[in-house]
Amino acid sequence: MLFLIALVYYTYRFIQLLLKMNQAVLLPITDSEKNAIRIFPQKVIDSPTYSKQKWGIILYSFILLFVITMFFIGFDLNWSYQLLLLLPLINSQNSFNVFAVIEDGILCGNRYIPWEKIKSFHVVSIDQNHKYYGYAYEVNGGYEFIIKAKGHSCSVIMTSNEMKDKLTSMIKEQGISPAK
Repeated sequence: MLFLIALVYYTYRFIQLLLKMNQAVLLPITDSEKNAIRIFPQKVIDSPTYSKQKWGIILYSFILLFVITMFFIGFDLNWSYQLLLLLPLINSQNSFNVFAVIEDGILCGNRYIPWEKIKSFHVVSIDQNHKYYGYAYEVNGGYEFIIKAKGHSCSVIMTSNEMKDKLTSMIKEQGISPAK
């Protein structure tokens, strides 16, 4: 039963992300804004469209179908085996390379975070002591923007002060304050 609840949750989250990708994007709009935002230090984000996120959608769908298939094949097995099937879903947060601010909230990786669920945010400078320092030249001297939501957090890398200020002002407009 616990496995089915988790499976329904991950399926719901995937469908919700796909539906929210259709909404109008408030940030990033231009190519220069996209180039200043990264989920992974070495790779610039892709647009939140089905064509640009095609491989992430295929990969996540495949993982979801694999887990469902293995559940029905191994239905008569021990429940601890079934809980191990959730590991691919839990570790699939890197399947989408997307970050976008939309009207209702934020798309970050394989998550949609509504404004109401965001508790706080904070900005960390990427210097020599930071874990992302040295991965890419553009990232050095940038900022890690960490958004804390209920139950999880989202991290995105900003390579310019303008993008950091723009995202900070958009989040503050929603009544969300920085963490202390």
